[in-house]
Amino acid sequence: MDQKLKDFGHVSQVIPPPTGWIKAIRTTLGISLQQFGTKLSISKQSASEIEQREQDGSITLKSLKEAAHAMDMKLVYGFVPMDESLDALIERKARELATRIVSRTSNTMRLEDQENTEDRIKKAIAQRAEELKREMPKTLWD
Repeated sequence: MDQKLKDFGHVSQVIPPPTGWIKAIRTTLGISLQQFGTKLSISKQSASEIEQREQDGSITLKSLKEAAHAMDMKLVYGFVPMDESLDALIERKARELATRIVSRTSNTMRLEDQENTEDRIKKAIAQRAEELKREMPKTLWD
């Protein structure tokens, strides 16, 4: 899965045109709004509304696919992890959860005058994070 998502990595750097992709491509190809509407079997006004919905982010995937097809194109979409990979995302989430778990335990121990050293806490977090990555509990995503 990571390899498939990596293919989208460079695409995530592309900034959409301010008018939206549909209008930008339609005008670049020289397709009038009337022609675009006719290809979609809708009115010129409805075609304009599709472009507006894309621009304001309320368009559906179905409408995007239909618009792409009307311009002899195809819609391609995907997800790109905010971290460099799915593994890095899992690593970060496991470390965050491990830190919360170990911190709770550490606070309890401090209240009982059994405080751990900073080094021991770091090791406990690393160890717990590894366990969480192996187990992949649902709580990782809370």
